[in-house]
Amino acid sequence: MPSGFFALLDDIGALVKVSAASLDDVPAQVAKTTGKVSGIVIDDTAVTPKYVVGLDPSRELSIIYQIAKKSMINKLLILSPAALVLGYFAPWAITPILMLGGAYLCFEGYEKVHSMFSKHHDVDAESENVKIITPEELEKERVTGAVRTDIILSAEIMAIAYSQVVGQPIVNQIVVMLAVAVFITIAVYGFVGLIVKADDFGVHLAQDKFHSFTRKIGRGIVKFMPHFLSILGVVGTAAMLWVGAEIVAHGIPFTAHLLHDLEEALAHIPALSWFAKVVACAIGGLILGFIIEKIVVLVKKALPKKKDKNHLPA
Repeated sequence: MPSGFFALLDDIGALVKVSAASLDDVPAQVAKTTGKVSGIVIDDTAVTPKYVVGLDPSRELSIIYQIAKKSMINKLLILSPAALVLGYFAPWAITPILMLGGAYLCFEGYEKVHSMFSKHHDVDAESENVKIITPEELEKERVTGAVRTDIILSAEIMAIAYSQVVGQPIVNQIVVMLAVAVFITIAVYGFVGLIVKADDFGVHLAQDKFHSFTRKIGRGIVKFMPHFLSILGVVGTAAMLWVGAEIVAHGIPFTAHLLHDLEEALAHIPALSWFAKVVACAIGGLILGFIIEKIVVLVKKALPKKKDKNHLPA
């Protein structure tokens, strides 16, 4: 009996050693996965600041915190377990789900590009549907919209994270998935918080109580932030198209080979190879987004319109 007990302890000790050895690779796996989802992270960071535009500055950090908290909960309690379960029982479904998410990113990216060049056409139509809501309702609406967009991007992040740990021990898979969820959420929303409060920091530095050089820096920050947010928005849209199209392309053998051939042709100039792939994916994403948008419009037209009960004839 004692010998059996000590044999069991030896087995447990050996299992712990194996687990510890495999966990040594976790930081490298987390770093690799984070690099793979960098495009989506850029887009997530670029998209979120718009949800606090026009709201009370004193509520900005609270709103960012609400979005970050829901994003973390979604990643840890819904998306990570879903990816692990799906990967175990139906691994064949991972690629189609990734492709659907990639197609959605292309659609969203195209919508943003389209809105950049057609604002003046839509103003009159939008003004007819303006409704008056309270600041509290507007804040709730913004948070809901941000979380809805975030869950799509988060699902892509966690699906890509899982694709990087397929074949690893289950402990590694869980630890890497959770680490990626926590790290990316903190990084994205921490940076977003800095962005949305940067102009307030600039205003603070521009006060008369500070040295003239400090005031100059403060005024410079205030003037620079609107331009920075505009640039970030463009970068985020480009990242959305690039990442979305690359995900879709890798799920189709023909386009996956085309991308591989493009990279191989320019492999002697790594920077050019990367840039060519990004441009090709962004253009492909724009085309795919355009096609999806037209399909969505056709489907909406085909569906019966709901009658507005509150509409009264003039």
